[in-house]
Amino acid sequence: MELAPNTPDDVLVSISHLSVRFGSEFVLENIDLTLYRHQILTLIGPNGSGKSTLVKTLIGAVKPATGSVRVGAGLRIGYVPRRLHLDPTLPMTVKRFINLPHRQAPAAVEHALDEAGAGHLLQATMSHLSGGQFQRVLLARALLTRPDILILDEATQGLDQRGTAEFYRRIEAVRQRYGCAVLMVSHDLNVVMRTADHVVCLNRTLCCQGKPERVAASPDYQALFGETLFNREGADAFALYRHHPGEVADAG
Repeated sequence: MELAPNTPDDVLVSISHLSVRFGSEFVLENIDLTLYRHQILTLIGPNGSGKSTLVKTLIGAVKPATGSVRVGAGLRIGYVPRRLHLDPTLPMTVKRFINLPHRQAPAAVEHALDEAGAGHLLQATMSHLSGGQFQRVLLARALLTRPDILILDEATQGLDQRGTAEFYRRIEAVRQRYGCAVLMVSHDLNVVMRTADHVVCLNRTLCCQGKPERVAASPDYQALFGETLFNREGADAFALYRHHPGEVADAG
């Protein structure tokens, strides 16, 4: 099943002529980007390309030097960070962790954990969780907001192939259930190309964007990552049900 083409009413985030500067150095320059409801949009680029800075600007943690970020009024944002360090000596259970900083309704907590595939972990100790379990708990915490936009900043870093595939299947189920947009930052290029509706390649500026296949064929993409990184070998491991919203812009 395919979604109808994107319309102006589907726009959740609009970034226009955005530049970010740290001191005298620009880390992002002249970025234009639109995020639509139901869309899975993935940011890729080499280390230091500005991916995490763009996410932090979107959520208001970094102020732009020029340009604008417009987020629809009243939109709820759920955020799953790339890592979260907890003191392993603290005997903190999942139940206690997910109720920080504010206590949540028990039914809401159980529902969010179930949707994240972590329902059986409510009484588990955080320091005893595997990497995949930890990330599912972070996802559950983000789902408590019932997000319109779910942001994943390198959320599968450190997971093995099976754990990564399972996590992305879970994200696809969340996208379908909530009707939310998903904004991902990732270095896992083959997985990105199989899960995203729209890929944006950054290297301080916007190099190229579009559907995964078009970005993979772009000379700018190939100059950064090479021609062989996108292939269909082993695609069954990441065979997710994908919608195909209308394309925002061609790569190139």
